[in-house]
Amino acid sequence: MQIVVYGKAVKDKDLPVVQALLDILHEKGINIYIYGPYLELLQGKVEFKKDVGIFEGYLDFKARKFDYVITLGGDGTILQAITEIRDSNVPIMGLNLGRLGFLASIEKTKIREAIELLERGMYTLEERSLIYLESNYPLFGDTRFALNDCTLLKRDTSSMIIIHTFINGAYLSSYWADGIIISTPTGSTGYSLSCGGPIILPNSGNFVITPVAPHNLNVRPIVISDNSVISFEVEGRAENFLCTLDSRFETVTSDYQLAVRKCDFKINLVQLQNHSFLRTIREKLTWGKDTRN
Repeated sequence: MQIVVYGKAVKDKDLPVVQALLDILHEKGINIYIYGPYLELLQGKVEFKKDVGIFEGYLDFKARKFDYVITLGGDGTILQAITEIRDSNVPIMGLNLGRLGFLASIEKTKIREAIELLERGMYTLEERSLIYLESNYPLFGDTRFALNDCTLLKRDTSSMIIIHTFINGAYLSSYWADGIIISTPTGSTGYSLSCGGPIILPNSGNFVITPVAPHNLNVRPIVISDNSVISFEVEGRAENFLCTLDSRFETVTSDYQLAVRKCDFKINLVQLQNHSFLRTIREKLTWGKDTRN
């Protein structure tokens, strides 16, 4: 078995967890490849009992066959990892070193159990759809996709913006707001949720359009089919606006013609036995919890 270990940052409090993961993988004879920038951060801080390989990025999937990618961090680490995984179909298992952990749902105290379940095939693969950004000007290089959401936002403390929104070419509405979020089902528990959007099950085949601080008080989030193409015209007093894909952002102007659609590929998340999305929202969001009982 060949596994890529991916991380973004190394905190002293997490070093025992990283060491435990490496030791367990070595113990089980699993070949380890570590993401290059992450390996540099680990040098001198953890002990490598055997040689490890270096994972440089997306092109390595063409040269080698990797079985899994294990991320060490929070949900943001997984969002960053998919910019390297892309359409390779290599499953991702997220070990949670962050806070909430919707995607990186495996707690650090259960590393050995998680690896053993992975070895025995006691898991399912959960397909997650992505969103893709079309633009008449170059944006985001060759990573014009997002697992959570795409947003258009006002910049800094400027006045609100107007986002004229169309679905499959038909006019939907003009949002007077601080911005707008177009979320996948995965992203429905993120920024969209904090702005009043609904929770969507991962395989529901929808997008959610959620305004950010709308001035139109009768505007509400709307759920549409992910076979739709959503396009925008943005205007405002400021010259520049922000466009984001997950945690990445670029500056755009009203000259940009932008549209989002479902991405042509999906990513696979490892769901271990006895783990599920429904269990996650119950535990992470205390869904249905009543302090009177």
